[in-house]
Amino acid sequence: RPVQRFCFPLLSPCGSRSYASEVDQIGSRAVLITGCDSGFGFALAKHLHTKGFIIYAGCLQKDKGDGGSKDLDNMKSDRMRTVQLNVCDSKEVDRAVEHVNSSLEDPEKGLWGLVNNAGISTFGEVEFTSMDTYMEVAEVNLWGTVRTTKAFLPLIRRSKGRVVNISSMMGRMGSPARSPYCITKFGVEAFSDCLRYEMQPQGVMVSIVEPGNFIAATNLYSPERIKAIADKMWDELPEIVRKDYGRKYFDEQVSKMETYCNSGSTDTSPVIESVAHALTSTTPYTRYHPMDYYWWLRMQIMTHMPAAISDRLYVY
Repeated sequence: RPVQRFCFPLLSPCGSRSYASEVDQIGSRAVLITGCDSGFGFALAKHLHTKGFIIYAGCLQKDKGDGGSKDLDNMKSDRMRTVQLNVCDSKEVDRAVEHVNSSLEDPEKGLWGLVNNAGISTFGEVEFTSMDTYMEVAEVNLWGTVRTTKAFLPLIRRSKGRVVNISSMMGRMGSPARSPYCITKFGVEAFSDCLRYEMQPQGVMVSIVEPGNFIAATNLYSPERIKAIADKMWDELPEIVRKDYGRKYFDEQVSKMETYCNSGSTDTSPVIESVAHALTSTTPYTRYHPMDYYWWLRMQIMTHMPAAISDRLYVY
């Protein structure tokens, strides 16, 4: 059984262990990555391309010629292939499968890797968060992962390849004001575990990458975006909620989110190297934890110690 992997950016880069041998013939292997418009997905597509993989970069904005697809297309490489892909749209996912299947040099050998990276996030306490927001985040982060995985699994099984799902430390521990995101990432964790059990007899390996706080590196929340989300949230709150909590309390919670966003790591390489290791190592790990020591220790305490202790330390 693959062991858990602990990655500490402050100590050493992930994937630097020399004793882990790599799979052969990387140059003939193809990988599909979702969410390549920006952030982890964009950086990962470029990194895996340098390692010799054939890349299918799923981009939400490809049809509009916006975002990362334009830069990736400008590489003019026959191993970098952008694909229009909205993981919430079953028809687009099916078209992506058809495109990959028809363009593979040997479809019978299948697709080596699928990286489910596409995701969105938001913030807000339970009473501040609309049901539409819960549904929107789940549709991308959870059902998008399930939908895309189910569609590509036949190709992955043919190659006895890899599925790598990008979860989060928030998939292992709850956090105030992050319930929509936590719910979906807890779901990704459960889905990945179940899939790993099922795929083991098929020769397919499933890994989970659980990044710490990399918001500052992914530009997920600019100050302008945080303000826009907060203003919209306040305007749409039921009157009783606005009255009971008050604007002062609401603004204090928004300020906490701004502080959290500004405190994240700006270097995505630990996450990128974790995914690369999961795709290239002959013995990939079940879980990767690219996060600094503070968040790793906090996660261990919150997931292994009695709740009465962890709640006292981090919540109350």
